Amino acid sequence: MKTIDFYLDFISPFAYLASFRLPELARKYGASIAYHAIDLTAAKRAAGNTGPANREIPPKIKYLMADLRRWAKRYGVPLAPPSGFDSNLANRGLLWAREKGREEAYVRAVYDAIWGRGGDPADLRVLRSAVEAAGLPGDEFEKAVNSGELKASYEEVNRQAQARGVFGVPIYIVDDEMFWGNDRLDFLEEYVRERSR
Repeated sequence: MKTIDFYLDFISPFAYLASFRLPELARKYGASIAYHAIDLTAAKRAAGNTGPANREIPPKIKYLMADLRRWAKRYGVPLAPPSGFDSNLANRGLLWAREKGREEAYVRAVYDAIWGRGGDPADLRVLRSAVEAAGLPGDEFEKAVNSGELKASYEEVNRQAQARGVFGVPIYIVDDEMFWGNDRLDFLEEYVRERSR
């Protein structure tokens, strides 16, 4: 069985979009998904990308938002930009959800809260509601994501991603092949299909 390493940051709208198609693609070809939430800003910096964020470039953000609306319409999914941009708590929470065997449900519920309904990824009330929607114990979430152990694990995930050359999100790696972007899922599917025969 092939494993698709899926690198995301909960602040990324394009990883949000990809999160809808990727599970279906994986199931279609008998592949599994290993979810890795990373600090996108740190990954960019480590790769030498020190330019301003998209939201700091008015013409680019105007186009990007129009493009996101097109993709959301194509996928038939809601799109409501988040009310904050610090995704570290949400990202660390994915490691906790993995321990509970609920990664996919966590990704779906947290993305729905942040990009589906415009929630703040740093707001513990927003995250707790998403955690509970994913079938996880909300009362354990805050303590878990603020533990030194989980913070250290998150830093290690980021180091490993950077060592693999992950420079942005969404990135999918199968074998040693890397695919970047929601709009590269067709190429990923071709690769997985050809190797699943």
